Amino acid sequence: MGYEPFLFLGLLLVIALMAKNQSLIIAVILLLILKISGLDSKGFSFIQSKGINWGVTVITIAVLAPIASGEIGFKDLSGAFKSPYAWIALISGILVALLAKGGVTLLSQDPHITTALVLGTILAVSLFKGVAVGPLIGAGIAYTAMKLYEFIR
Repeated sequence: MGYEPFLFLGLLLVIALMAKNQSLIIAVILLLILKISGLDSKGFSFIQSKGINWGVTVITIAVLAPIASGEIGFKDLSGAFKSPYAWIALISGILVALLAKGGVTLLSQDPHITTALVLGTILAVSLFKGVAVGPLIGAGIAYTAMKLYEFIR
């Protein structure tokens, strides 16, 4: 049992390197450093409880940065309602945010789902040249699909 986390993280690192998934490479290396340094007992539970919120905060900062830099202003906002494609993008943004909300719920209630989501992301990136958007949206889609499955069943 003592070596299993190292083997699992090592396997994920190899797959991440093959897939050239920089986010996963960094995450695995940081977790290995925590594990090797002995900071894992308190560190992992802290990261697990706060990590998703940190990630959402960082993503929100990245999304708002063009507003803060002046690249996007009120003129762009008013223009967003003039084109059918802008309306499609607006609705897509709303749907993705709602999916992500379900993802946060799922990951906080059922963290072992993260393993399947990461594996699915790695497979999509390495085999189908997909783009890794992270487990949050994947969890949101899974959450929605699970709720739909429960409703139909």
